[in-house]
Amino acid sequence: MKKSNANNMKFLFFTFPLSILFLFSACSNQNELKESQNRIQININPNQTHQTIEGWGSSLCWWAGQVGNWKESKIDSLIDMITSPDKLNMNIFRYNIGGGDDPSHADGHMVKGKGKRAEMEGFKESAYAPYNWKADETQRIIMLKIKEKRPDAVFEAFSNSPPYWMTISGCSAGNVDPKKDNLKPEYYAAFCDYLIDVCKFYKEEYGIEFKTLEPFNESTSAYWNYLGSQEGCHFEPETQMKIIRLLYPKLQASGLKTVISASDETNLRSTIKVLNDYQEAGDIFDKIGQINTHTYSGTNEQRVEVKSLVEATGKTFWQSETGPGGWKEKASGFKNNLLLTRKLFDDMNLMQPQAWLDWQLMEENNDVWGLIRCNFKTQEYDIVKNFYVRMQITRFFKQGYTFIETNYGSAIAALNPDKTELLVALNNTTDTIQSFQLNLDSFDETAKQVHLFRTSTYENCLELVPLVVQKQAINYAAPALSLTTFIVQLKKNEVR
Repeated sequence: MKKSNANNMKFLFFTFPLSILFLFSACSNQNELKESQNRIQININPNQTHQTIEGWGSSLCWWAGQVGNWKESKIDSLIDMITSPDKLNMNIFRYNIGGGDDPSHADGHMVKGKGKRAEMEGFKESAYAPYNWKADETQRIIMLKIKEKRPDAVFEAFSNSPPYWMTISGCSAGNVDPKKDNLKPEYYAAFCDYLIDVCKFYKEEYGIEFKTLEPFNESTSAYWNYLGSQEGCHFEPETQMKIIRLLYPKLQASGLKTVISASDETNLRSTIKVLNDYQEAGDIFDKIGQINTHTYSGTNEQRVEVKSLVEATGKTFWQSETGPGGWKEKASGFKNNLLLTRKLFDDMNLMQPQAWLDWQLMEENNDVWGLIRCNFKTQEYDIVKNFYVRMQITRFFKQGYTFIETNYGSAIAALNPDKTELLVALNNTTDTIQSFQLNLDSFDETAKQVHLFRTSTYENCLELVPLVVQKQAINYAAPALSLTTFIVQLKKNEVR
């Protein structure tokens, strides 16, 4: 009996742990299966290519006009952060040709509205006055610094309003009735000459030839009013076309390679309206070289429609200005930054512009309208979260890379020119962890490890421990409120 009991105990000693092991194994397999089923599947199709990236950037108006008088060492440091390939890597900048307001309005309505920065200097005080080429020195200083740091920089010249003396209201902030044009018809040609003369000055004096000249800004909007907070001018589509017909031959005769861009509408609904008007006219698209839009608001259906309208013209296409807003969710700080990135993803995936630009790079007292928060008077600044959020895209998705198709709206993907590098960015705007599987079945072979950078609540474009590619897939859990960029090395010509 004792021997028998001993044998039984021995048998139980070995079999009990095995049963526990089988139980754990079954639970583990079930958990893995459940996790696998809950993963968001992202399919990347390198054979369906879209736009090639011309660049990223912003307007120089208004921040450059304030920062241009800072200490040179601080300016150099800022320009380095903005343009260096290992930082923001921005290469497109929009120079604002100021109209200049009535001198009697100085330190008045614009300063009370948007601050001293909104009072742009014009180059001509009256119809018969000579040009004052010393005007707007501070914005010019920044543009020249950018050109020095980035010889490949692309510049666009744009106008918010003609000079006040060309306007009906006598004010460069808009008409008394903001729904009506503010440029006097007798000054249409003079306005064109004014814009071209400024472009020629920069080419002849500084060797900067603007790629494009945009004579309008959000011009069908109805919020440019007399004694308003910034320069602005309403132009009906019919008036826009009259200006374009005058500007085009003058620009052709100027000796500049600069082409017209239009029409910088504030939202996609307005862009669709104006593009249809241009199309109906029949002679306008032949006179412009680039189409610009802003995306302060717009639906994804409108993005698809804009893409179709632009494709029919064969023109270069920029998203030339945007900022936070236009979505239903209310959010501040970092979450707001990620929602703006969601707009960037929607723009690039659905509307497919070659360039995407912010409105402001530097702002005071907030962390959603700029990438660097500053005090223009004291010359103090600090980098805010939005800087790293934007860097997650602009640093890695470089000029010359081509966007490719994914099946997931909160992801973008691109290939470098020789197809040896795949980039994928994932944006998690939710308050929970999201599990993903990036499927690389369309690639014959990739590197075994994937490098990745992440910005989250506690990380700032931080390089993480590489992930392992398993069976042509990358499994990844994205933290709540995070933006992650993946860098996958490919064998040349191994895309199926």
